[in-house]
Amino acid sequence: MEQPKQADPWAAVYRRFAATECPHDPLYVAICQAVADSPELLALMRHAPATQAKPNLLLAALHERVLAGAKHPLTDYFPSTAGERMPDAQLPELLLDFARSQSAELRMHLQSRSTQTNEIGRCAVLWPALQHIAHLTGRQDLALFDLGSSAGLNLGVDAYHYRYLQGEACFSLGADAQPERPTIDCRWLGEAAPPAASAWRLAQRLGADPCPVDVHDPHATRWLAACVWPHDQVRAQRLQQALQMARSADYAVRRATDCLDLLEEWLKTLPAQLQPVLFNSWVLAYFEADALADLRQRLARLQREHGLVWLSAEAPSLRPEGLALPALAGGASASTLWTLQWAAQDVTAQVALAWSHPHGAWVQWLGP
Repeated sequence: MEQPKQADPWAAVYRRFAATECPHDPLYVAICQAVADSPELLALMRHAPATQAKPNLLLAALHERVLAGAKHPLTDYFPSTAGERMPDAQLPELLLDFARSQSAELRMHLQSRSTQTNEIGRCAVLWPALQHIAHLTGRQDLALFDLGSSAGLNLGVDAYHYRYLQGEACFSLGADAQPERPTIDCRWLGEAAPPAASAWRLAQRLGADPCPVDVHDPHATRWLAACVWPHDQVRAQRLQQALQMARSADYAVRRATDCLDLLEEWLKTLPAQLQPVLFNSWVLAYFEADALADLRQRLARLQREHGLVWLSAEAPSLRPEGLALPALAGGASASTLWTLQWAAQDVTAQVALAWSHPHGAWVQWLGP
């Protein structure tokens, strides 16, 4: 008797992604379902390294080919290139044909790229977090080190304009609104007031990444744009504005195999009056368990020796050990937890600072 073929486990991954990660994006839901039904498309995932093998990577690779100007009827479904066609019964067949026509480029992306989003929407939380750190430490001048910085766009946190909606009220933070400057809208959830006002500035800033994105490289920045979902034109526009500002500002972003080695050397060069801050967002999930434990141990030492404050925005499961999960405001779904760690008399202090949407669409402030 012939044994039934086992289902490809990736099919379930793509169906789950469609149901839980992008249910409000009809195009990506349709693409994920079409991939799940196609052994040939699922086989593409064999080209991705284990640390990057996620549906987002193939979706970004497909989107990059569309943004690159590939001539194919599939592009008519993509709002990012002015496509207006809604998903229909022909999409699976067109998707498979498109993947075949772009197979070499898709394999290259899957083998060498990562889902390296540089989401400046998170700066809507980073800005008040840095203000809180200035208030907490009593130091107005901060030095920001962005771990896993991609193109380093979050290093421009003090150059963006933020507009918060709290109930029926609206308030602004950051730089003044200007046409060429990104304006980031964010809903302020819960009852907490914004952090206490305190003067602060970024006196130094440095980004570190194993594979940094060169903001002057059109191919590299097109990949960043491809990681933005095709329907989200607001994010796409502010990404282009942030890239243009980064080209002018020329933020320092360094390639580093071991970013903590670079961090330690950088800390030794800082003037005594500066408050060093390490920031990472959606980076720790890519660490193996042993590497993550080593990172925590090394950072605890740097907190003691250099007064480093560690600001981390990650999945709640990656919060500091022993830190209880804070309550979440009604209407918000658990997503990114922002935590602070610092050395207080040789003991590591830690606090949950905020909940937020992964792209900064809302924030629930928790800090005192």
